Amino acid sequence: MPEHESARTGSGDTGAGHLVRRARTAAGVSLRELARLIGVSAGTLSAVENGKTPLTVDRLDRIAAELGVSTVDILATRLPSAADATGSSPARSAGDGQTWRTFEPLVLDPVLDAAIAAFMQTGYHGATMRSIAATAGMSVAGVYHYYPSKQDLLVAIFDLGMSELLWRIPAARDDGVTAVERFAKMVEALALFHAYRGDLAFIGASEMRSFDEPNRSRVAAQRVDIQRMIDDEVAAGIRAGEFTTRYPREAARAVATMCTSLPQWFRPVGPISRQQIAVEYAQFAVDIMRGRNPSPHSPGFFRESVSR
Repeated sequence: MPEHESARTGSGDTGAGHLVRRARTAAGVSLRELARLIGVSAGTLSAVENGKTPLTVDRLDRIAAELGVSTVDILATRLPSAADATGSSPARSAGDGQTWRTFEPLVLDPVLDAAIAAFMQTGYHGATMRSIAATAGMSVAGVYHYYPSKQDLLVAIFDLGMSELLWRIPAARDDGVTAVERFAKMVEALALFHAYRGDLAFIGASEMRSFDEPNRSRVAAQRVDIQRMIDDEVAAGIRAGEFTTRYPREAARAVATMCTSLPQWFRPVGPISRQQIAVEYAQFAVDIMRGRNPSPHSPGFFRESVSR
C-alpha cells in the first residue's frame, strides 16, 4: 500500500499513534527497538505515537508485523466485537477507575471516525465507501481491508455505543440502594450517554432501518435488553409502593425516549451542562413514575432548546 496513504484520525491529538504506543507497550518493546525494526529513527516513531507525524497504512502494517499482531488487533482497541458486547468494553477498561459518570474521549480508528462523520452529514444511504475513504485519508481498497462493507461500519458504530450502555446502565443501577435510587441513576446514566456520545446515539437511533439481517435482530434485541433493565426497576418501585403510575410500561418507554431524544437538540455549549441535564432528567423520570407532573416552575424545566 502506498506510503502516502495516511491512517490518521481526528479523534484526538495522538490519534492512531496512541494505539500504536499502547500496542508497543503491551508487547514489551521499547520505542527505540521498534524504531530499529521498522527502519526509522526513534524520533520519527515518537512523533508518530504523539500524533505529530501521520501514521501511514504501510507503516502501520510494518509495525504490526514486528509486534507479532495484526493491524486490526492494533486498531481493535477502539471497539469490542459483537460477541463481547455484554462483557468488559474498551470504553470501560481504557479509563482505569472510570465510573459510569465519567466519559473519556473516544480513540477511534480513522475509517470509523470518517464513517461517523459521513453518516451524521449525509445519512447511511447517502454516504459511500469512496467518500469515507477520502475523509479517512485512505484508498478505497484500504478501507475495505478493515471493513468489508458499509454495513460493517454501521454495525461497528452501533456496537461501540451499545458496549458502553451495557456496562454503564448496570453500574449505575448497582450504585443505588432503593428501587427509586436505582431507577434514577439508570436514567441519569442514559441521559449522560446521549449527551456525551450524541453522534453514536443519533446514528444508532436514526439508522435502525438501515440494518440488514441478522444484524437487525441482534441490534433490536440489545435495545430491548436496555429497556428491560429500566422496566424491571420501575416494577420494583411499584412493588415497594414508591411508584404509583397506572401505566408503568408506557411511562418507562416515555422516560427512555426522553433521554434518547437528547442528541436532537442538546448542545454542550449552551447554558446547562451535561451533568445538570442528566440530573434533571432523572428527577423528571421519578416524578413521572410517582404520577406527578414536573412543575414548569422547576429549575430548567422549560429551557429554550434553540439557545443550546
